[in-house]
Amino acid sequence: MSDTLAPRRAAARRRGRTRLEIAVLSAPAVLVFLAFVIFPVVLAAYYGFYRWKGYGDPTDWVGLNNYRLILTDPAFHDVLWHNGLILVLSLVLQGPLAIGLALLLNRRIRDRSAIRVLVFVPYIISEVIVGTGWSLMLQSDGAVNGLLRAIGLGSLEADWISDPDLALWTLMAVITWKYLGFAVILMLAGLQSIPDEIFEAAQIDGASYWQIQRRITLPLLGPTIRIWAFLSIIGSLQLFDLVYIIWGQYVSGTAGTSTMAIYMLAQGRNAGNYGYGSAVAVVMFVISLVVALIYQRFVLRRDLRGAVTEGTV
Repeated sequence: MSDTLAPRRAAARRRGRTRLEIAVLSAPAVLVFLAFVIFPVVLAAYYGFYRWKGYGDPTDWVGLNNYRLILTDPAFHDVLWHNGLILVLSLVLQGPLAIGLALLLNRRIRDRSAIRVLVFVPYIISEVIVGTGWSLMLQSDGAVNGLLRAIGLGSLEADWISDPDLALWTLMAVITWKYLGFAVILMLAGLQSIPDEIFEAAQIDGASYWQIQRRITLPLLGPTIRIWAFLSIIGSLQLFDLVYIIWGQYVSGTAGTSTMAIYMLAQGRNAGNYGYGSAVAVVMFVISLVVALIYQRFVLRRDLRGAVTEGTV
């Protein structure tokens, strides 16, 4: 009897040690997450039930009125629409460009390392520097219009920042220039994880270059593309810094580039109603969470299923 119980006890002890190791190693990350993510969200949700000036104890209880105002405010509907457009355009513009550049830079071409650096440099530059630089260049008398005049294309001069018909496309050009390098680096990492033997076998079977990319490269690059798309979606929903630096809260509203984060700043801190701003922050968090859960459920599910396995002892 004791001989049959001994292996079970040993297995139970190993499982107990494994759980203890997991708890000890994950505890710091869990504490940081609770302190800097969950607690601020809970605190913002609490303040969202008050009309609060930002100092002292909140006493002017308004219940769900802040949230009702957000969901019925046409200005919030507009900024939500802008975030949606930015999300879709980011995927449509950056995705194909990143894949194409990654395929090019994955080949043995001259000065490949230097080109990679040049593509990635905009991503590591501070948003403040990028926003300030582009805001100066995009002025009516800025460098962009000056360059157009110098090369004989003065008829293409425009008010790139204030014109509602151009401002969103201007923003997308800046976003693409800024974040394309990150997407390219991710795609390159995904390409380099694909074994060369697969491509060699396809070439031996007579597949052309484009057939290899379509039938082999893109399907095997799928997990990387889906992870990049997830990061791009969340970043688009939370976009703030570039819009605020280049357009500011007032011009962005008239130019059609205002986002939910800009709306939160304008209607919260700048309006002296931190309770309403906190409610907007909670709504942004809920929207991002719902989108993330839906994306994980329907897009990342097969990738996560292959990555997460049940431990065996």
